[in-house]
Amino acid sequence: MGERLKLRAMDADDLAVISAILQDAVIPNDEMAYLPEERRFALVANRFRWEDVESNSVPGRIYERVHCGLVIDEVRAVKKRGFERGAPDRILSLLAIEAREGAIELVFAAGAAIRIEVDRILCHIEDIAEPYPTRLRPSHRLDDQGQ
Repeated sequence: MGERLKLRAMDADDLAVISAILQDAVIPNDEMAYLPEERRFALVANRFRWEDVESNSVPGRIYERVHCGLVIDEVRAVKKRGFERGAPDRILSLLAIEAREGAIELVFAAGAAIRIEVDRILCHIEDIAEPYPTRLRPSHRLDDQGQ
């Protein structure tokens, strides 16, 4: 079991690192919130611990997931695309976090996205619980082609 992860992003390169760490995180729709009075967007994700995966995995290996908080500050507005109203229990799979001109975009599977308009990139992630075991490792078409 590794140490709890805690990182800050202040530019597009930093954000790319956070995106890689949160790739394949699953996020309940009701675990995301825009707090306009605080100019903050926050969520709790169930992330796969990619930093603990060896490149040549052993079949049946136990991996880990951990609950992780993401906070984005200096938020001006939040716009959602591909979200159904009245579906608070929907689980979303995060594909990427991308820096855009004046915004940070969260890209999810099934065409959903959240555009977070910001004054500048200022966010952080932090593991907020102990990791727990899982046998399931996310895989992607590119992973399958290389094996």
